[in-house]
Amino acid sequence: MRQMNRVAVIPARGGSKRIPNKNIKLFSGRPIISYSIKAARESGLFDRIIVSTDSEEIANVARQFGAEIPFLRPVELSGNQTPTAPVIDHCLTHLGKENIPVDYICCIYATAPLLSPQYIRDGFRLLTEKKAESVFSVTEFEFPIFRGLKINRSGRLEMFWPENESVRSQDLPKAFHDAGQFYWLAVEPFLQNKRIYTKNSLPVILPRTMVQDMDEPEDWTIAEAKYRALQTGKNDEGIHSNGN
Repeated sequence: MRQMNRVAVIPARGGSKRIPNKNIKLFSGRPIISYSIKAARESGLFDRIIVSTDSEEIANVARQFGAEIPFLRPVELSGNQTPTAPVIDHCLTHLGKENIPVDYICCIYATAPLLSPQYIRDGFRLLTEKKAESVFSVTEFEFPIFRGLKINRSGRLEMFWPENESVRSQDLPKAFHDAGQFYWLAVEPFLQNKRIYTKNSLPVILPRTMVQDMDEPEDWTIAEAKYRALQTGKNDEGIHSNGN
């Protein structure tokens, strides 16, 4: 029986505007992409860890931390509006031309320094045991979205769902959003529909302390503070266990 082939692909285009060189910018002393490569390696799941980039500079940094760059991504797939699914498809197409079979692929974002290898393993277990088409990281909204407000054309506040005005927050359904860290895909159904989100998708729920958008400079500062807090927590656990 042929062994399952599992690949990690880390999209990392050049040309970020809001945070210049975002994908290789130093985060707590190391290029931020190195954290994603490290998490993929430490998960112990992947036959290959590939960085998909259009930038030689990013490619050189990625190689230093153990990733491979078997191709450079074409310009038409490197714009700031390019969705993730076509980037994954491009990677699979390249591997297909090399006659390399891939059963499962995990897309890990380059700006996910809080990602734990355990969550990658949890995602793969769900994907295979539950026979899902995709599994990806989510986290709960901090405030019930069903009590959300909007500003109307006259500048006044309105509720999106005024019927929930008197409903207690704890009685409203929990709502989750994409955590922007990783996406496990079963390759065969993905190649048929070219979609990440399907009716057969499952979540890996992450605590909010381990999730942070990385779109603005202030996001970077918050993420570094979260990272330091997580590292301090790990060190404290080690000290306490040694003291016992």
